[in-house]
Amino acid sequence: MGLFDQLAGQAIDMLGSQGARAGGQSDLLASVMDLINQHGGLQGLLQKFQESGLQEQVASWIGTGVNAQVSGEQVQGALGADTIGQIAAKLGMAPEAASGGLAALLPQLIDHLTPNGQVPEGNDLMAQGLNLLKGKFFG
Repeated sequence: MGLFDQLAGQAIDMLGSQGARAGGQSDLLASVMDLINQHGGLQGLLQKFQESGLQEQVASWIGTGVNAQVSGEQVQGALGADTIGQIAAKLGMAPEAASGGLAALLPQLIDHLTPNGQVPEGNDLMAQGLNLLKGKFFG
């Protein structure tokens, strides 16, 4: 089982059976990929969270220490109700469940995408991860 499978599995477990019924890992991962792409890559998504007052949390996700947790409300505050609503509709769940799932998944995902405590330049790591996911689920 790969890194993205593990992370998606953990997030789906946190969402409960509603998330599993709503399309499983491939839909959740596709939503995360879309979210990262909509914000211009990993750096753009991180900036969105930093601008919403979550600088310390983002720094912990990038850093090599323990990842600070965020709430679903904080994720919704950073990304906006419309974005969360779109993700929830795509997954067939309540917005609160979608923002909660993202709150569980994003810190871990960002932690793994920022090796050695640094955001990769040129989105090389992100491109590799996205290609892996595209090949697994859409190829």
